[in-house]
Amino acid sequence: MEIALRSVEDEDLPEFFRQMTDPESLRMAAFGPKDPADRDAFEARLKRVRASDDVLRTVLADGRVAGSAAVYGEPGEREVTYWIDRAYWGRGVATAALRALLAEVPERPLYARAAADNAASLRVLAKCGFRETARARGFANGRGREIDEVVLVLDAGARDEADT
Repeated sequence: MEIALRSVEDEDLPEFFRQMTDPESLRMAAFGPKDPADRDAFEARLKRVRASDDVLRTVLADGRVAGSAAVYGEPGEREVTYWIDRAYWGRGVATAALRALLAEVPERPLYARAAADNAASLRVLAKCGFRETARARGFANGRGREIDEVVLVLDAGARDEADT
């Protein structure tokens, strides 16, 4: 499967919204919007992101919209995030997309957060060179309760598992 990133197009937004309202995806991601079904809030947030200095890309798998990947936040505190359609889980799409994003955005350090029980996402981050630096607790809208989360960092000298 060929994985590529490209700039977000207006036509991608309905697919992003569909992906980001999938109940199983919301549960797995845990830390999502308060009301994922609020289309106006979704569109307003993406409009702000697209107009900012944040990096937002559409993830393509064999030319089809498979999700999104982004780097956001203030310099020195920027975080990565990605959302992959459930139909593509377990097929290496998230890892390939994150590697492509990291190649496009060379600044370091970069941070990431994941629910402590989201083994798949933690594995993707580890494969891309992120290492755990802390644990925290936070309210997870996708779970409706407070849960543990892992805070990770990708330092300047980090190498992903494919390099080792």
